[in-house]
Amino acid sequence: MKSFLKMFLASLLGIVAGSGCLIFILFTFIAGAIASLASFGSSDVEPVAIKANTVLKINLSQISEIVESNPLDNLLSSSKEDMPVSLTEAVRAIKKAKNNPNISGIYLNVEHIQAGMASVDELRRALQDFRASGKVIVAYADDFSQKAYYLASVADQITLNPEGSVSIMGIASSTLMMRSALSKLGIKTEVFKVGTYKSAVEPFILDHMSEANKEQVQTYIDGLWHNITSTIAEARGIEPDSIRLIAERGEAFAPAQLFVERKLVDTLLYRRDIKGLMAERLQLGKPEEVNMVTLSEMVNQPEVGAPISGDAISVIVAEGEIMPEKASLYGGVTSITYDLVDKLQEVAKREDVKAVVLRINSPGGSAFLSEQIWREVKALQELKPVVVSMGDVAASGGYYIASAADRIVAEANTLTGSIGIFGLVQNASELASRLGVNLDIVKTSKFANLESGGLAGLPINPMTDEERALIQRMVERGYRTFLSRVAEGRNMTLEQVDQVAQGRVWLGSKALELGLVDELGGLSTAVEAAAKLANLSEYRLDYGQTSRNILSELLESQSSSDFVARLKYSFMSPRERELLLLLERQTASLGVQARLPYEISVY
Repeated sequence: MKSFLKMFLASLLGIVAGSGCLIFILFTFIAGAIASLASFGSSDVEPVAIKANTVLKINLSQISEIVESNPLDNLLSSSKEDMPVSLTEAVRAIKKAKNNPNISGIYLNVEHIQAGMASVDELRRALQDFRASGKVIVAYADDFSQKAYYLASVADQITLNPEGSVSIMGIASSTLMMRSALSKLGIKTEVFKVGTYKSAVEPFILDHMSEANKEQVQTYIDGLWHNITSTIAEARGIEPDSIRLIAERGEAFAPAQLFVERKLVDTLLYRRDIKGLMAERLQLGKPEEVNMVTLSEMVNQPEVGAPISGDAISVIVAEGEIMPEKASLYGGVTSITYDLVDKLQEVAKREDVKAVVLRINSPGGSAFLSEQIWREVKALQELKPVVVSMGDVAASGGYYIASAADRIVAEANTLTGSIGIFGLVQNASELASRLGVNLDIVKTSKFANLESGGLAGLPINPMTDEERALIQRMVERGYRTFLSRVAEGRNMTLEQVDQVAQGRVWLGSKALELGLVDELGGLSTAVEAAAKLANLSEYRLDYGQTSRNILSELLESQSSSDFVARLKYSFMSPRERELLLLLERQTASLGVQARLPYEISVY
């Protein structure tokens, strides 16, 4: 019996050991494959040869300052059209196409583009420049979203599927109010803020938006709607009121022929007929004579005439929420961390960099980290010119870090301002009472319990009036510091800044009137301003990194649990990732914050 047990245990151990070796070998193989994929980027791809009569096909579902790429998707996909391209890369690719004699036109296919209005404006301006060179742009969609149509309106010819639609519907903004739900759970939110319009706290303490918040939201969505309708009207040669009537009448749901009658669309065609239309526009005999090149392939084309050495202007992208650590342990989320401090310090030491353009696309975040980044921008500005280029949103903490620059450039549709501070502390005392839970504290000092534990990470002892007063004074001190930074950078008094602050959000066009920005324009405008401040007639642009590789982040995991979580994330669908990260964001706004009062949604 003993010998049988010995043999059985030895065999079992052999199986386990063998399985362990197999798993180790498999893990090593997978890790090696991931490392190989992670090191593979678009820069490793050989440029394609561009023949005569080539059309650049722009097929974008989303555009951002920093794109997330997953080499697994690229490996499994047979199409190169959906490979991610950053906003900067897209604009540069369109410029390359304009200057390439073999490219005769653009086929624009952006049916439901996911991006902010400022990014769309930047892209639209690049397309206008392309068209001004005498080359043709044809836009097509099965269905145009409102934002996609705004972009497509730059085209020479707009075509729509015979069963399609154009969603001209106006703009709406909504806020999910959670006070009653939290009350039913037994959770109360302690709020500390400065600013009449700093409304990030409202969902936790009100059942409806405050009148002040409704006022600011109504003001900026009215401004956006005016800009959209007037731009489309000018491009299509019609009156802005006719576009507003389309929205008021609900004609977005009408038959496609109506959009031809309303002069929003020139032709009704099926997708399969677009190549024939392009051949006709280019005066070619057959559709087969039209060659196509994708946007990602155009990115890899060499930039003719661009200097490769000498004086440089460095473009540093700051995108995402401002927070001490990366936004998510899963990766895949762009955030502004202490890494930006390191980048600013590094570029300050580079003798070849004569000026810096800081491209900001951020709703804000940590008030403390915003102050640290402001200090680095200020230190850099004392050494060389710094120009800020605002993207879709540069508000609250995003404006905080911008205020130290020599010059601020924003798009007319940029959301900016929101100069204010708030803090949130959730209290679960009622929930604890219902569950029969009590937190008994022994302490050495009067306020020692302010950082004590609670129920599921939430304090369960109500705050005293004295504790609330302490935190409110800290928030007010942060607000005064914020005001002083803006006053110093914009050559305004504290009182002047306070009048346009109070947490209020402004469109870039209004911010120009208020003195919060210096000029309207995009990244190229900011680069030109930086070159002028640095007295540069010739220079090269150092764009730095504008893409992030999911698998590279996977290999940067600090622990086995991080590795497993990020590996799971890399295999999730876009919708699964969105839901997971939405859940994470809901717990990211506790503490003292300088951020926008709501999520910015596409429209």
